[in-house]
Amino acid sequence: MSLFSSCWKPVENYIQFGVQVVEDQHDNLLWHKDLTQYVNGDFSIAVVQANARLEDQSQVRAGPYGTIIGVYDGHGGTEASRFLTSSLFPKIEDTARDYGGMSAKVLKQAFLETEAEFLSLVDKNRKIKPQIASVGSCCLVGVINGNNLFVANLGDSRVVLGTVQGGKLTALRLSEEHNACDVQIREELRAQHPDDSHIVVRKHGVWRVKGVIQVSRSIGDIYLKRPGYTKEMQISHMGSPLVLERPVLSAEPSVHERTLSSDDRFLVFASDGLWEHLSDQEAVDIVHKSSRNGIARRLVRAALQQAARKREMSYSDLKRIEPGVRRYFHDDISVVVVYLNQNVVNPSGSSFSQRPGKVPFNIVNAPKDIFPLNTLQDALT
Repeated sequence: MSLFSSCWKPVENYIQFGVQVVEDQHDNLLWHKDLTQYVNGDFSIAVVQANARLEDQSQVRAGPYGTIIGVYDGHGGTEASRFLTSSLFPKIEDTARDYGGMSAKVLKQAFLETEAEFLSLVDKNRKIKPQIASVGSCCLVGVINGNNLFVANLGDSRVVLGTVQGGKLTALRLSEEHNACDVQIREELRAQHPDDSHIVVRKHGVWRVKGVIQVSRSIGDIYLKRPGYTKEMQISHMGSPLVLERPVLSAEPSVHERTLSSDDRFLVFASDGLWEHLSDQEAVDIVHKSSRNGIARRLVRAALQQAARKREMSYSDLKRIEPGVRRYFHDDISVVVVYLNQNVVNPSGSSFSQRPGKVPFNIVNAPKDIFPLNTLQDALT
């Protein structure tokens, strides 16, 4: 084998549809769990930190009402996304028990109750930590229960299904996003606030609710949901103090239900940090053309290489940038890829069977912060 071919082969393996993924580059801000089994297949999870403190959180749990996947993209601080990591899954399972099973109604109720609990926490801590009123989080959850898939979403994280349509593997977006950059969201907000000509404002080239925040639905952000907090925070709007007569954000999730079939191959759950750099179809093509082991890590690296390319730099240079400063180049990115095992479909084609034997995990949580974790590991090796 020539020197050229031996050097080219590792790179050639990960060039798909214009997106190049270069492997074997250690990144102190990247954490991953390459492959774990669940009852209907395998999943892979990865997260890269850009902020000084990781605001993204993600987790997967195998429970009595199905496999639950959560991606929480925090903003303004870490409190809301970390609260979701400890509180949302138990709330979903408790609500499912009360309702006699999993459903879209269960997810809606669990989201609203979790929101109420977080707002109660804010109330208790407002005197000693007033900035907690401006902390919030997007919240994306999927539940796989047999051959039923339930998705609930607040904000602009996204889940994409890789499914066969017309003999071709196609990306199908399953979540509805709530971002003021979307014209439909702006129209929705204007319809809800007909007396407010500044309910959405284009600021520095980006549409924002009241000129302050891009997402229109979230957990937290109490200063935009309770007018009294807005006055306390002294937020500026159009050169004057922001004054609210009623809430401008909501915690009512959009929900989607789907009956999974043998054509549905895998799901990609991710925070908007991934989708800023990869299209739905690019992500699906990378998953389809790559091995399962480490696929979430591979998607994160594909996005980072695109982010570096946009700044006319290499990924090697990008990964040397410290957290906090690195936020100017890309956002925190969380990815969970969930494979749907096509080898265990019942003869009727209508239902997925569980794997025989014990499921080898209960819950997998991404770390609260990656930078201190990997720095300590490097020091010990």
